[in-house]
Amino acid sequence: MTVRRHPAHDPELPPAVLVHGLGGSSLNWNHLADELRDVVAADCIDLPGFGFSPPPHDGDYSISAHCRAVEGLILTLGRGPVHLMGNSMGGAVATRVAARRPDLVRTLTLVSPALPDLKPQATALPTALMAVPGFATALGRFTRDLTPEQRTRLSVNLCFGHPELLSEREFAEFAAEYKRRLGLPYMVDAFTRSSRGVVTSYLERGPRSLWKQAAQVKAPTLLVYGRRDRLVDSRRARRAAATFPDARLVMVPESGHVAMMEHPRVVARAFRDLLDDVAEPSISPASAG
Repeated sequence: MTVRRHPAHDPELPPAVLVHGLGGSSLNWNHLADELRDVVAADCIDLPGFGFSPPPHDGDYSISAHCRAVEGLILTLGRGPVHLMGNSMGGAVATRVAARRPDLVRTLTLVSPALPDLKPQATALPTALMAVPGFATALGRFTRDLTPEQRTRLSVNLCFGHPELLSEREFAEFAAEYKRRLGLPYMVDAFTRSSRGVVTSYLERGPRSLWKQAAQVKAPTLLVYGRRDRLVDSRRARRAAATFPDARLVMVPESGHVAMMEHPRVVARAFRDLLDDVAEPSISPASAG
C-alpha cells in the first residue's frame, strides 16, 4: 500500500496509522496530520485500489480484506501498537482491526464510522446502491458527460457540512485527483466492490457483527460525529458511545462526514485530550488513601 507522510514526519514520535473512507485517499488526512505533527508520526495510507495503491490481486474489497491490509502494514512498520484512526468505511475497518488485534492498537479514533445502520439516510442511498449489480454501470452512463469538476462538486456537497467554505485551491486539488483516478481502469471496480463490502458488513451477524466487535475493543476510543453528516446518521453516535467500552464522544455541530478535513483543529484537540487521558495513570482507592 502507498503511505503518505507529512514533511515534518518524526519517526521518534509514537506511530499513528490513518485509514480513509470509501472513495477517499490518504489526502483526506492532510490537515489532521499537520495539526498532530508534533505528537504522532502519522502514516496516511491508501487502501488497495484507492489513491496510489494498486488493486488487490484477488479482487477482495471486503471490510475484512481491508482490515488484513491494515494489519499487515502495522506489522510491517514494526512499531506497534499504533494510534489507529479511521473515517467512514475506514472507521469500520479500524474497528475490526482493534477488535481482532488489540495488541496492534494503542488508541482508536473514529470519524463518522460506517457502523451498521439498516435505516440509512436518504442521501446515502446512491452510495449503498453501488453494491447492487448493474447499478454502477447505469450510473456511469448517467454521469459520463460530467466533468471531473462537476463530479468533485457532487462529492464535496455530499461529504462536507459547509461545502461553500472549501477554498478554490483545495477544490482544484480534489478535482485534479478525481481526474487522475478516472483514468485508472480499476477505479469503478474498487468503489463498487468496496461499497458491496460495506453493505455486506451491515448484514453480518454473530461474532462478525461490527457492533459486537465494537463492544470487544479494548483500546481507549475517540468518536467524532458531524451534526450535518449526510452519509452517517449522527444519531448513531449515542449507540456507538454506549457500545465501545472506553469511549469519548465529540459532536461537531457544523461538520459533515469528514470532520478531520472540515474541522481538523477540533478533531486534533479531542485527540490530544485522548492522549492526555491515556498518559495519566489511574489512581486506585487504596493508593489514594
